Amino acid sequence: MPGAMPFGLKIAVINREFRKKMDEKAAAMGLTSVQLRVLGTISRLEAAGKEEIHQKDLEKIERVTHPAMTRLLQRLESKGFVRCVPSKQDRRYKAITCTDQSSEIYKLILEHDDEVFQDLCRNFTKEQQDELLRLTDLILQGVDSL
Repeated sequence: MPGAMPFGLKIAVINREFRKKMDEKAAAMGLTSVQLRVLGTISRLEAAGKEEIHQKDLEKIERVTHPAMTRLLQRLESKGFVRCVPSKQDRRYKAITCTDQSSEIYKLILEHDDEVFQDLCRNFTKEQQDELLRLTDLILQGVDSL
Protein backbone atom coordinates (compact mmCIF):
# COMPACT_ATOMS: atom_id res chain seq x y z
CA MET A 1 0.00 0.00 0.00
CA PRO A 2 1.65 3.28 -1.15
CA GLY A 3 2.17 5.81 1.58
CA ALA A 4 1.99 3.23 4.38
CA MET A 5 4.43 3.97 7.17
CA PRO A 6 7.34 1.47 7.18
CA PHE A 7 7.83 -0.64 10.30
CA GLY A 8 11.16 1.02 11.16
CA LEU A 9 9.60 4.47 11.08
CA LYS A 10 6.74 3.29 13.30
CA ILE A 11 9.21 1.98 15.87
CA ALA A 12 11.20 5.24 15.68
CA VAL A 13 8.08 7.37 16.25
CA ILE A 14 6.98 5.22 19.19
CA ASN A 15 10.49 5.35 20.65
CA ARG A 16 10.67 9.14 20.37
CA GLU A 17 7.30 9.58 22.06
CA PHE A 18 8.11 7.08 24.81
CA ARG A 19 11.51 8.71 25.41
CA LYS A 20 9.98 12.21 25.44
CA LYS A 21 7.53 11.19 28.15
CA MET A 22 10.24 9.41 30.15
CA ASP A 23 12.52 12.45 29.76
CA GLU A 24 9.81 14.60 31.35
CA LYS A 25 9.66 12.24 34.35
CA ALA A 26 13.47 11.97 34.58
CA ALA A 27 13.95 15.75 34.37
CA ALA A 28 12.10 16.14 37.65
CA MET A 29 14.99 14.18 39.20
CA GLY A 30 17.71 16.10 37.35
CA LEU A 31 18.36 13.21 34.94
CA THR A 32 17.82 12.28 31.32
CA SER A 33 15.76 9.23 30.41
CA VAL A 34 18.95 7.40 29.36
CA GLN A 35 20.62 8.15 32.70
CA LEU A 36 17.49 7.06 34.51
CA ARG A 37 17.30 3.81 32.52
CA VAL A 38 20.94 2.92 33.30
CA LEU A 39 20.45 3.83 36.93
CA GLY A 40 17.38 1.60 36.97
CA THR A 41 19.40 -1.27 35.50
CA ILE A 42 22.04 -0.92 38.22
CA SER A 43 19.38 -0.69 40.92
CA ARG A 44 17.49 -3.70 39.56
CA LEU A 45 20.65 -5.84 39.32
CA GLU A 46 21.57 -4.95 42.90
CA ALA A 47 18.07 -5.81 44.12
CA ALA A 48 18.31 -9.15 42.28
CA GLY A 49 21.45 -9.94 44.30
CA LYS A 50 24.16 -9.44 41.66
CA GLU A 51 27.34 -9.27 43.66
CA GLU A 52 29.24 -6.84 41.45
CA ILE A 53 28.12 -4.77 38.51
CA HIS A 54 30.80 -3.70 36.05
CA GLN A 55 30.68 -1.17 33.27
CA LYS A 56 31.09 -4.00 30.77
CA ASP A 57 27.83 -5.56 32.07
CA LEU A 58 25.96 -2.29 31.55
CA GLU A 59 27.41 -1.80 28.06
CA LYS A 60 26.11 -5.21 27.04
CA ILE A 61 22.64 -4.72 28.57
CA GLU A 62 22.19 -1.20 27.19
CA ARG A 63 23.98 -1.97 23.91
CA VAL A 64 26.20 1.09 24.04
CA THR A 65 29.90 1.69 23.48
CA HIS A 66 32.50 1.84 26.23
CA PRO A 67 33.11 5.60 25.81
CA ALA A 68 29.38 6.37 25.93
CA MET A 69 28.88 4.34 29.12
CA THR A 70 31.98 5.89 30.69
CA ARG A 71 30.57 9.41 30.19
CA LEU A 72 27.15 8.36 31.41
CA LEU A 73 28.54 6.79 34.60
CA GLN A 74 30.75 9.83 35.23
CA ARG A 75 27.66 12.06 35.07
CA LEU A 76 25.69 9.77 37.39
CA GLU A 77 28.60 9.67 39.83
CA SER A 78 29.02 13.47 39.78
CA LYS A 79 25.29 13.83 40.53
CA GLY A 80 25.63 11.46 43.49
CA PHE A 81 23.53 8.60 42.12
CA VAL A 82 26.28 5.94 41.79
CA ARG A 83 29.68 5.06 43.21
CA CYS A 84 32.46 3.51 41.15
CA VAL A 85 34.96 1.65 43.34
CA PRO A 86 37.69 -0.90 42.58
CA SER A 87 36.30 -4.40 42.11
CA LYS A 88 36.94 -6.93 44.86
CA GLN A 89 37.00 -9.68 42.22
CA ASP A 90 39.31 -8.06 39.67
CA ARG A 91 41.15 -4.81 40.46
CA ARG A 92 41.27 -3.92 36.74
CA TYR A 93 37.53 -3.22 36.86
CA LYS A 94 35.37 -0.86 38.83
CA ALA A 95 32.29 -2.08 40.64
CA ILE A 96 29.31 0.22 40.21
CA THR A 97 26.82 0.61 43.02
CA CYS A 98 23.85 2.83 43.71
CA THR A 99 24.04 5.39 46.47
CA ASP A 100 21.39 5.54 49.18
CA GLN A 101 19.34 8.05 47.16
CA SER A 102 19.07 5.68 44.19
CA SER A 103 19.24 2.18 45.67
CA GLU A 104 15.66 1.19 44.88
CA ILE A 105 14.99 3.61 42.05
CA TYR A 106 14.09 0.72 39.74
CA LYS A 107 10.69 0.57 41.46
CA LEU A 108 9.98 4.19 40.56
CA ILE A 109 11.21 3.60 37.01
CA LEU A 110 8.90 0.62 36.61
CA GLU A 111 6.00 2.83 37.72
CA HIS A 112 7.00 5.55 35.24
CA ASP A 113 7.45 3.01 32.46
CA ASP A 114 4.02 1.52 33.13
CA GLU A 115 2.39 4.98 33.24
CA VAL A 116 3.86 5.88 29.84
CA PHE A 117 2.96 2.46 28.39
CA GLN A 118 -0.62 2.81 29.66
CA ASP A 119 -0.84 6.31 28.19
CA LEU A 120 0.48 5.23 24.79
CA CYS A 121 -1.83 2.18 24.78
CA ARG A 122 -4.88 3.93 26.22
CA ASN A 123 -7.04 2.71 23.32
CA PHE A 124 -5.97 -0.93 23.77
CA THR A 125 -7.77 -3.62 25.69
CA LYS A 126 -5.78 -5.41 28.40
CA GLU A 127 -5.50 -8.41 26.06
CA GLN A 128 -4.08 -6.21 23.28
CA GLN A 129 -1.54 -4.70 25.68
CA ASP A 130 -0.48 -8.19 26.78
CA GLU A 131 -0.19 -9.30 23.16
CA LEU A 132 1.93 -6.25 22.27
CA LEU A 133 4.30 -7.05 25.13
CA ARG A 134 4.46 -10.70 24.06
CA LEU A 135 5.25 -9.75 20.46
CA THR A 136 7.92 -7.22 21.43
CA ASP A 137 9.54 -9.93 23.58
CA LEU A 138 9.68 -12.12 20.47
CA ILE A 139 11.28 -9.31 18.47
CA LEU A 140 13.88 -8.82 21.21
CA GLN A 141 14.66 -12.55 21.20
CA GLY A 142 15.31 -12.23 17.49
CA VAL A 143 17.55 -9.21 18.03
CA ASP A 144 19.50 -11.08 20.71
CA SER A 145 20.17 -13.94 18.29
CA LEU A 146 21.64 -11.68 15.56
